[in-house]
Amino acid sequence: MSSSLDTPAPAASVSTSLSSKAVDAAPGAPAGAASVPKSVPTQAELLAFVRRTAADSELVATLPLDPEGRTWIRLDGPAGSEAWIIAWPPGTGTGWHDHGGSYGAFATAGGALQEDSLAARLPTEGWKTLELAEGVDRERTLTKGDARAFGSHHVHEVRNESDSEHAVSVHAYYPPLPLMRRYSRTGAVLRLEQVERPQEWQ
Repeated sequence: MSSSLDTPAPAASVSTSLSSKAVDAAPGAPAGAASVPKSVPTQAELLAFVRRTAADSELVATLPLDPEGRTWIRLDGPAGSEAWIIAWPPGTGTGWHDHGGSYGAFATAGGALQEDSLAARLPTEGWKTLELAEGVDRERTLTKGDARAFGSHHVHEVRNESDSEHAVSVHAYYPPLPLMRRYSRTGAVLRLEQVERPQEWQ
């Protein structure tokens, strides 16, 4: 995760697996054939997953905290989704970004996160600069136990505004993130700055 998963590059990263995939071999497939998901997860299923994972204090406690940068653990989410537990040191954030067409959900497991988002469906291709209409900005604070789902066109930034306390959150995406578009914003003007691929944050 370079400047963010939902990510500036962390000082440390840990990988693990928490599988809740519902998979079966395709009908008539030979023994040992690759399994395929029975179905794609709904937003409600991703929301339930991040809530349940955020409430798993033993799992959340395995994430190392670093005062300088975000750290994370990658998980297997439901039905082929990808998921992450992310620790946010005081004052860190993602900057404006989208999720490359994936939908998802996130929940706060500790501390508090501020989310700024756009209540508008932006075109994903064919532009470098957009002027946002009035009234599209949304703000919310998610404290421990709070969660929210979002659609495939969601554009937001997430921050830990605490001066002293880490925040921890759980995120899930489907399909697994194919890319992330990063934006800068000046007033009402949103500008595409960078497109990141999974190899840049994994």
